[in-house]
Amino acid sequence: MQVKEVVKKMTKLYELAHIIRSKNSGPFEITLDILFKSEDEYMLVKKNGSITVDKIAKLYSVKPEFVNEPVYSDSACGIKITFARTVSSGSCFDRDVYGAQQHAPLMDIEINTYGG
Repeated sequence: MQVKEVVKKMTKLYELAHIIRSKNSGPFEITLDILFKSEDEYMLVKKNGSITVDKIAKLYSVKPEFVNEPVYSDSACGIKITFARTVSSGSCFDRDVYGAQQHAPLMDIEINTYGG
């Protein structure tokens, strides 16, 4: 009897997503948007469960209670995540007043793309 080795293929989120961006959602929150070109890629990520509150909290060094549940928009093939900023926008300790450079940690989230 031959044993078949199962190899899981992991793909970085940036390889599947068309747009990954961030922006302020008011002075005290950051919103992350992940948009996909195809419904197949979107559904793969949605069903995979790779985007979680705990993972976002760890990536952005915030407590899980400061991260809202990801919002999945099937019609837009997109995911929106909002979390509390550690410092308010425009304060003396803020290094990204528009929140436009906070998307980078999302890019390397690994998505299991093994279909079997």
